[in-house]
Amino acid sequence: MATSSSHQHRRARLRSRAAPLFAVVVLAVLALTAFLRASIRAGGISPPAASAADRAAARNHTIAQRKILLDPSFTPRLPRQSALSLSLAQRNALPPRNAARFPHLPEGHLKIVLYVHNRPRYLRLVVDSLSRVDGIDEALLVVSHDGYFPEMDEIVKGITFCQVKQIFAPYSPHLFPDSFPGVTAGDCRDKDKAAEKRCQGNPDQYGNHRAPRIVSLKHHWWWMMNTVWDGLGETSDFDGHILFIEEDHYIFPNAYRNAQLLVDLKPEKCPQCYAVNLAPSDVKAKGEGWESMIAEKMGNIGYAFNRTVWRKIHAKAKQFCSFDEYNWDITMWATVYPSFGAPVYSLRGPRRSAAHFGKCGLHQGHDPGNVCVDNGVGAVELDAIDKVANIKPDWPVHIIRKQQGYQAGFKGWGGWGDRRDQELCLSFAYMYHVKDPLSA
Repeated sequence: MATSSSHQHRRARLRSRAAPLFAVVVLAVLALTAFLRASIRAGGISPPAASAADRAAARNHTIAQRKILLDPSFTPRLPRQSALSLSLAQRNALPPRNAARFPHLPEGHLKIVLYVHNRPRYLRLVVDSLSRVDGIDEALLVVSHDGYFPEMDEIVKGITFCQVKQIFAPYSPHLFPDSFPGVTAGDCRDKDKAAEKRCQGNPDQYGNHRAPRIVSLKHHWWWMMNTVWDGLGETSDFDGHILFIEEDHYIFPNAYRNAQLLVDLKPEKCPQCYAVNLAPSDVKAKGEGWESMIAEKMGNIGYAFNRTVWRKIHAKAKQFCSFDEYNWDITMWATVYPSFGAPVYSLRGPRRSAAHFGKCGLHQGHDPGNVCVDNGVGAVELDAIDKVANIKPDWPVHIIRKQQGYQAGFKGWGGWGDRRDQELCLSFAYMYHVKDPLSA
């Protein structure tokens, strides 16, 4: 009996010692787990490598993003290129400049596309503003030219603050002085009656025939989008957001960092948003100044979206190319976005990070009969808050549900009635997805 009592006493002492030891072990495991989670969030420790199944799912997702639907009844035809057009197409294949100076584009970087025509005074202002942007050295800047203008070319060649790649629209009407898509002998002009004048061309809904310098607006934007997303080696495998700006957009120092914040916050804060914007959709507005983010219709100043959204846009190529409207943005607002079936919201901050400047339209100021007086000075005043990232992750999102401006039902301003323009536009949507587009 004494021996049994002794064993029971030892077991009780062991249990009494094991209890605190067990508690210490549990606390240590919990502390280690918390430390690992915190380290992963802070970027100090990488999460476990994805499994083969996860990697396969990611590949399938990427393939789905690239899958397009082609109309087998349509045969894409591109204009026969001139020597200048061919030489510019060869330049499009050159690698970005300044790559040795900026060899690494970090994870989470944005690519920026600046599309330009022939306003050198404006372009100098935009380039100067971009040189002051925090984080610009992390980006690839793609400059898309509508036509070839030596002064514009030289300005872009002088950029040294980031990687920069130039592309030239090889089918720009400005490169074809005596053939389509430029001016063709025998084309109808203004309100000519084809039967009476024995000229060629289809008038728009208002009876006006095509003007090459006007239709180039829409042609350039659509060619650029198809080329950037599906034709360039530097961007065709990029699934992140691409930021698009124009030669009369003054970019604030905080634009890049704010854009990154909006892109990171969009999935959680506004999952229904298609894009992010650097400025309100009203080009004259400076923002509300609220302590909240804003979701409203997508604007045309500093807009960024990803490949998933591009695929939705590309799928509406027929609607885009057949709508009788020479402005790309009005075409999007009046036909493409409404066809998505739900409001197309874009997320932005309460203060603008980019501003429209200048008074001349894209192709004004070059025709002696249509002179636009503008000294090219950008009167954009910046406050201290415009020089640093000023969007807070904990802000709520205010949704502006009443869409202002052009909407479904607007019939267009015309300028886009010629079937040749519509077919060339549609050919741009096919040119990177068929083996050999025919030359007209």
